[in-house]
Amino acid sequence: HSMDMNINLSACGLDLLISSINTGVPHAVLFFDDISKVDVDKLGREIRNHGYFAPEGTNVNFVQITSSNSLRVRTFERGVEGETLACGTGSVAASLIAMARNSVTSPVKVQTSSGKILTVYSENGKVFLQGDARFIFKGELNEEAYKY
Repeated sequence: HSMDMNINLSACGLDLLISSINTGVPHAVLFFDDISKVDVDKLGREIRNHGYFAPEGTNVNFVQITSSNSLRVRTFERGVEGETLACGTGSVAASLIAMARNSVTSPVKVQTSSGKILTVYSENGKVFLQGDARFIFKGELNEEAYKY
């Protein structure tokens, strides 16, 4: 994972220290004392579209350290263009950056906006994510869907 832990950007009138990492998709990670007070949609949208992350943009994770092995994370997800209830790659990104900052140790319990807990393990250069998988949608495409 290429990781940059010292990106200084301005967004929404704030000077921010942002870390970035690609966990299959790009993620920006920011730490706050209390993420419940963060305007995730407004700040997330501005960082997601910031020129630094152009042209593809980035997902944005707002992280609160809650203990030596736990975090709370709120994620602004590109494509969705808003806050999502849980993001596996974002939970991994937040955990890896927090571990690199020596703020937490593996395994890391990540509380997502849904209230569900995801667990991130980092061992011998390998990363594992544990959590519930839910079937949330079923759809069918008919032949007409393939015609442009």
